[in-house]
Amino acid sequence: MKTTIVLDAMGSDQRPAPELEGAVLAANKFDIHVILVGDEKTLSEGLAKVTGDKNQITIVHAPESLDMENHIREARAKKENTMAVGMNLVKAGKAQAFVTAGNTGMAMYFGIKTFGMIPGADRPCLVAVFPVEGGRCVIADIGANAEVRPEFLVQFGQMASVYSHLMLNVDEPRVGLIANGEEEGKGNELVKEAGPLMRAALPNFVGNIEGKELFGGKVDVAITDGFTGNVLLKSVEAVAKLILTTLKGELMSSTRTKLGALLAKPAFNKLSKMLDPNETGSAPLLGLDGLVFVGHGRSDAKAIVSAIEQAVNAVESNLLENLKKTITHSENLL
Repeated sequence: MKTTIVLDAMGSDQRPAPELEGAVLAANKFDIHVILVGDEKTLSEGLAKVTGDKNQITIVHAPESLDMENHIREARAKKENTMAVGMNLVKAGKAQAFVTAGNTGMAMYFGIKTFGMIPGADRPCLVAVFPVEGGRCVIADIGANAEVRPEFLVQFGQMASVYSHLMLNVDEPRVGLIANGEEEGKGNELVKEAGPLMRAALPNFVGNIEGKELFGGKVDVAITDGFTGNVLLKSVEAVAKLILTTLKGELMSSTRTKLGALLAKPAFNKLSKMLDPNETGSAPLLGLDGLVFVGHGRSDAKAIVSAIEQAVNAVESNLLENLKKTITHSENLL
């Protein structure tokens, strides 16, 4: 059976152009079926302008869409919004995963409402993958939960470890707890209480980590609350942009540096690709009893393709079932 992904065609800031182009590219690149959810007339007219084979694209009508500034009360009033309609297609078995570049809070709200939680999981966590020395590191949570309890961090560690193993092919992911010092006893009360619980529940828990351990590649999974994780994510993205912008300006400043830039172009291209958030495209909301992926609001077509690729990989690696086994098996340890 061909993999089917539902794409919220009205999620991004530039909707629906990136979604339409990205859907066509992804459907052909990965040989999958993509269901576009949004206003049928708008999507049909837009899709007609996109080049490429569209035989594996289907449109499902959803007359309402959610904006980035929408709150729960406003979202509830939009009963036929693209997230609600799209997630219900997955729940009904007509697709295996849902992808959106829309409001993260709304994706979590409708995800919980539609799918519920995996048995044993209390809260979903949003996961990102950072480039680090020698590879990549899974970070959770990056924004789904600003306030958490210590046992939530244990569950985040369990789920992020499964994600690292299945999606990044890490055999025994090393897990660290982000703190303001490596020593036990450092950190706020949340970190101090979560540490012993994580050590008991996670066999590869290495203890507290600082930024130097995270970006030095000392762990494969780094755990924190959603407030800290979101600040970390946005800071890293801003620094990456600053580095690339500054480097480009310096390299174009003289004939000599332009010549050097030409010779070093392969290395700079590799660096640019490593720091480009569009290469990943989306972050999964782990803990939901369904596969939901959330991308940047400013996603372009390339980012949409990457987001869909993440969803396809999750389906093919049986991510959801493996998460269920892990959380259910270890809930008694909390």
